Amino acid sequence: MAIQIGDKVPEVLGLDQNGKEIKLSDFKGKKLALYFYPKDNTSGCTAEACSLRDGYNELQAAGYEVVGVSKDSAKSHQGFIAKQALPFSLIADTDTTLQQQFGVWAEKKMCGRSYMGTLRTTFIINEEGIVTNIIGPKEVKTKDHANQILNL
Repeated sequence: MAIQIGDKVPEVLGLDQNGKEIKLSDFKGKKLALYFYPKDNTSGCTAEACSLRDGYNELQAAGYEVVGVSKDSAKSHQGFIAKQALPFSLIADTDTTLQQQFGVWAEKKMCGRSYMGTLRTTFIINEEGIVTNIIGPKEVKTKDHANQILNL
């Protein structure tokens, strides 16, 4: 069953680009924008990451921390962070465990073929670890995502 608004998020979220375990308790007293995206270094995902990078100071001032999640490896994440100067961690969910818990690992269709992939989705989690908002795949504005979160 996918995580919904009102649900408590699991304590262990995964390992970041440096192999460090990321836990919900790391963000005690802060709101967390946990965003799931399909792939490092693709146009939409880069636009989304750069929007969050450019709005990072405003997000932090509003009490948010940001963490990205994709199926990419830690090595891929390290390169993406370095290339785009991202100030936040990226979880390497290579086995899609976290994506499955949140219900964002799903069948997608493109050019008449079906495949499994990540649905671009952002979960807004409050200071108590409860999901308060979900910005779904059809709602995420990749180039203006930081403002989307700030205007919730």
